[in-house]
Amino acid sequence: HLPMQHVLESWGDARAFDGTVSLQQPLILPMYQGRSLLEVLASLNGVSSPDGNALVMANWKSHAPGAAFGSFWSKALRDGVIPGTAEPTVTPGPGRAPAIAPPAASGLALVLRPDPYLHAGRLSNNGWLQELPRPITKLTWDNAALVSPATAQRLGLEDEALVALTYRGHTVTAPVLIQPGHADDCVSLAFGYGRTGVGHVADDVGVNAYTLRTLDAPYGGPGLTLKRVSGRHPLAVTRAHHLMDGRDLVREATLAEYQADPHFAHAHDRPIFSVLPEWEYERPKWAMAIDTSLCIGCNACVAACQSENNIPVVGKEQVLDGREMHWLRIDHYYEGTLDSPSHAFMPVPCMQCEDAPCELVCPTGATVHSNQGLNDMVYNRCVGTRYCSNNCPYKVRRFNFLQFADMQTPSVQLAYNPDVTVRERGVMEKCTYCVQRINAANHVSDATGEPIRDGMVRTACQAACPTHAIVFGDAGDPAAQVTARKADARNYALMEDLNTRPRTTYLARVRNPNPALES
Repeated sequence: HLPMQHVLESWGDARAFDGTVSLQQPLILPMYQGRSLLEVLASLNGVSSPDGNALVMANWKSHAPGAAFGSFWSKALRDGVIPGTAEPTVTPGPGRAPAIAPPAASGLALVLRPDPYLHAGRLSNNGWLQELPRPITKLTWDNAALVSPATAQRLGLEDEALVALTYRGHTVTAPVLIQPGHADDCVSLAFGYGRTGVGHVADDVGVNAYTLRTLDAPYGGPGLTLKRVSGRHPLAVTRAHHLMDGRDLVREATLAEYQADPHFAHAHDRPIFSVLPEWEYERPKWAMAIDTSLCIGCNACVAACQSENNIPVVGKEQVLDGREMHWLRIDHYYEGTLDSPSHAFMPVPCMQCEDAPCELVCPTGATVHSNQGLNDMVYNRCVGTRYCSNNCPYKVRRFNFLQFADMQTPSVQLAYNPDVTVRERGVMEKCTYCVQRINAANHVSDATGEPIRDGMVRTACQAACPTHAIVFGDAGDPAAQVTARKADARNYALMEDLNTRPRTTYLARVRNPNPALES
């Protein structure tokens, strides 16, 4: 056993999908005097005191021998790729995609798939990913045998019941999770769990789906046997956490309905009156708009927010108690029948309300408004009454019940964002619109005298969103993207009837279904 370097500590090279070689350059010196795989292989091959940089350079000296190598190497490091290394294009002939045979009339089929976050298991020791709710099931810290409601009813199963899954002579015991929209007579199980000896985060989390894998059926097939066994296994599912019941939350229409009435999102709105005066804020007037038509529920924004803002991982036991600390959540809604529902996703950060219910009830003035209209949290004033959380209709405030932050382990300390306070127990936390990024832009603007341009401040969730569902900027700038979205007929405020006047608003979802499939 040897201490292995992290990829960010190592020299190396790799080929892209088209064959182009990119150079892997270390960002920091090795923290624990580890060795890269490249250096270990060189040692086994007789090279004394191998150096990753020298090994990679030696491998590519044939591309530019002699005196020309210096300039070639400098350019390759600067560009990150080595030109002329792409493979010739090949046009493949027709192929056949692998398929899982349907189950027998009276049997079950097994479906084995990589976990959406842990993949085949190589990321299983990452606590951020273990605690990230899965896009559809909202399951954390486990894998489960997914079955459809009809199959569960036929077999007499309920959530968290333990079942023995036997496939081609191999058996694993897993908890059941009923999933609307899942195919009948199939059981799905994710790879990446049930590992041992890989780290204190991943050890013994979930069940090992590889036990059921065979060479001729690597992703399952018909012939699965399921048997109910005694006992239950609690599943940390966040689906019912932080509920906002009885409200007009997700608003959607088909494309035809939208074309007939572009203002469909406001069909049931009522006039809102307030005795409170409009407050004049300084520019920029920070605001956010989220297009629910674009959100695919991938949770990339949640992971980015956790990384950016030093949000702790709390573990399965605390998630079971509804105490996950994510400042941003993706609410998942079903519509239609249990066997074939449609899905809608809604990212819910702090709404940054103009008339914030949380501010009215804080006895210490820990949650206050800034001169740019942000709903700020002053951590050293908070005494943990949690009145603000009780009074928040959006349920977006999180309380640090335990001392989750590790300020002792050197490697963990280096993972923290130095621009964001690391909170201790007894403090209320929430989304800040990445105020540290806003302040960085303010400093640049003050130093240069130039105004903050649209796009100069991007929140972590916005930067990570693969579909550009989230837009952030100065709503007082008529040319800003966020201003254009808020002028869209689909734009509406969540729970607008409460007159909280949130700075974060949503664009109603427009679906364009195939009529033949819909029927």
